[in-house]
Amino acid sequence: MGSTKLNRPGALTGRWGYVIGAAVLLLLVFLPLLNIPGLGILPGPTYTAGSMHLMAFTMLMVALALTYHLLFGVAGLLSFGHALYFAVGVYGLALVLRHTDLPLIPAALLVIVIGIAVANVLGAISLRVSGIGFAMVTLAFAQAANVLVRRNPGNLTGGDEGLTLRTTNVPDLLVGVVNTRNLYWVALAVLIVVYLITVWIENSRLGHSVAAVRENETRIKVLGGRPYLVKLIAFAVAGTLATFVGIVFLLLQSGASHTATGTDFTLSLLVMVVLGGVGKRWGAILGAVVYTLLDQRLVALAQSPAIENLPPLLHIPLSEPMFLLGTLFILVVLFLPGGLTSAIERLSKRRTIDPHRALEDIA
Repeated sequence: MGSTKLNRPGALTGRWGYVIGAAVLLLLVFLPLLNIPGLGILPGPTYTAGSMHLMAFTMLMVALALTYHLLFGVAGLLSFGHALYFAVGVYGLALVLRHTDLPLIPAALLVIVIGIAVANVLGAISLRVSGIGFAMVTLAFAQAANVLVRRNPGNLTGGDEGLTLRTTNVPDLLVGVVNTRNLYWVALAVLIVVYLITVWIENSRLGHSVAAVRENETRIKVLGGRPYLVKLIAFAVAGTLATFVGIVFLLLQSGASHTATGTDFTLSLLVMVVLGGVGKRWGAILGAVVYTLLDQRLVALAQSPAIENLPPLLHIPLSEPMFLLGTLFILVVLFLPGGLTSAIERLSKRRTIDPHRALEDIA
């Protein structure tokens, strides 16, 4: 009888979690139809094109952070080249639409197949080493791709100017500022798909195997497991999902830029995951939302009269968004080593009343 009562709070928490999740999802679906003020977080009310674009951009960054969470948080693989697979989606779709007459869906499927192949081939090579060696190999591949894109071989990638989206075979409802709402819903659908796949993998036999390899690879070998294959599957899945996100990112931005292939972009994903809390799915989501919104909105803050009127000693650093982001990251690492989610969990535990202790206090 007593144990049943003790188990109820957890059951209620689980049910409330589903209810809250469903409520948040409904809010996100109808957000572009509502007139909710931006409150300084968004450039305007939620129904405006600028706000919808920023929200869609943020959701794609959240989805991309989840793919890096699979790689780093779940598999324990510190990659400095994850942006490469995102770039395969961005540049791959841009090139396929530019040089073929394939409609959008077949072109996207072709790019995903290419992403699967690239992730498996480069993953198979990179995973021959581990630790710092693995990080350096992934960095080398990413740098090679960045140089290739910027050198613009055969006038193919557009170099520093990038590529614009050829809209001939793209449905009209996904083209132009007037259709930003549709692109918002597409970005939301991508986020939902990536999130569900992430949850499924983490709770599947594959996810348990990946976690076991991360914790003790030697023991898995002794037990007859195949750590290399498990890590390769995790690497390939994360890379393929990143390619999928890159495809929709091209539609949202209407073009491809060489920054998508840069190491800085992967480091941004790493900061998102660490900021929210390594190994925690909701940490990757929270970290990506906070980082992306700050990265986008701090530019407006840096140009505000309040900052410009400060003395040079304060104005110069505060006018640089990356300085503010870097300071925030340092503070989180120093004072919140478990990330933002750990701080939230500690606060929630303090507010939770222990039933046994409450009864003792009453007695």
